Amino acid sequence: MNLTLRIWRQAGPDAPGSMTTYKVSGISPDMSFLEMLDTLNEELITRGDTPVAFDHDCREGICGACGMVINGQAHGPERTTTCQLHMRHFEDGDTIDVEPWRASAFPVVKDLVVDRSAFDRIIGSGGYITAPTGSAPDAHATPVPKEAADTAFEHAECIGCGACVAACPNGSAMLFTSAKVVHLNVLPQGAPERKSRVRDMVAAMDAEGFGGCTNTGECATACPKGIPLPSIAAMNREFLRSSLG
Repeated sequence: MNLTLRIWRQAGPDAPGSMTTYKVSGISPDMSFLEMLDTLNEELITRGDTPVAFDHDCREGICGACGMVINGQAHGPERTTTCQLHMRHFEDGDTIDVEPWRASAFPVVKDLVVDRSAFDRIIGSGGYITAPTGSAPDAHATPVPKEAADTAFEHAECIGCGACVAACPNGSAMLFTSAKVVHLNVLPQGAPERKSRVRDMVAAMDAEGFGGCTNTGECATACPKGIPLPSIAAMNREFLRSSLG
């Protein structure tokens, strides 16, 4: 496959950025999107140019590091992570636009790399269960109803990639935050901090400068792990309960 890539290049957070055009050839349809970028970077390094900076880690669709906007869609045309997107979903001769996440709470670090530490601070404000030190309790020590376990597992699948924020026209982090809140609040282990958790995490989300949710649903459509849109409503109910005492 021969492709034309238009990639956002930006030397640093305060530097101006622009789309730069590159030609790549000999791309296998079986390559992942990141492998295709690796091929481009090898060519750039060979001719003495600066390679394109992009985040990646596990390349197995688990860590959420590889997020980028491809042809205007978070993670590209398939509902998966960028590292699991394969070049067979494109055609020979295609022009592909590649950009970083666009959100004020995700400032660009360099090229396609953005600072997503805002997510870490949201989790740090309440996305955990306080537990006493000592030996771990037996796995069956606290019974969990099947429905609650299923809901917790469904929301625990969130990998914090930020596709929900990138896809949202408001740059909202409601789906991410709700996934973390609901995951813990439906479990009996999370009950003691149920009220403070939702209040603190929503407050942290707002403080980071994410936009408000207007229920457009683009977040759930873009989520590679299928976090459901009703998760946001569940978090809103939790927030109202906590506010009423």
